[in-house]
Amino acid sequence: MRPVQFFSHQIKFTLSDKKRIAGWLESTAQSERKIIKHFSVVFCSDAYLRSLNISHLAHDYFTDILTFDLSEQPKEINAELYISIERVKDNAKIFGVSMREEIHRVILHGLLHLCGYKDKTKAEQNAMRAVEDRYLRKRTF
Repeated sequence: MRPVQFFSHQIKFTLSDKKRIAGWLESTAQSERKIIKHFSVVFCSDAYLRSLNISHLAHDYFTDILTFDLSEQPKEINAELYISIERVKDNAKIFGVSMREEIHRVILHGLLHLCGYKDKTKAEQNAMRAVEDRYLRKRTF
């Protein structure tokens, strides 16, 4: 079983290039000196992700992604990412990018948080965006 897996929860969504995306994520983690042991990406609805946001973080608002770090070792990644397809679609329109590009960025964003990157301040957001851009350029698919 591959360490990177993709699922849909209560929605119809199929991600193309799963194997290539998984390889790109594994390579990205290695570049950040991490090993992916288990990395589940779950595509879901706005309503479901908001319910997770409320129940786990006490945040009553919509978001595009929630990342749950289940890692027990500092160099290993064990995590579950939940991504709202509705938010990704809306954000792709807002930012003028393709749905594919935005999905890749959001998944990568979750992975980079697991690698230690933060985005609470404007400076952290800018630094994280630069790292995202660098890894997005490294895709070969």
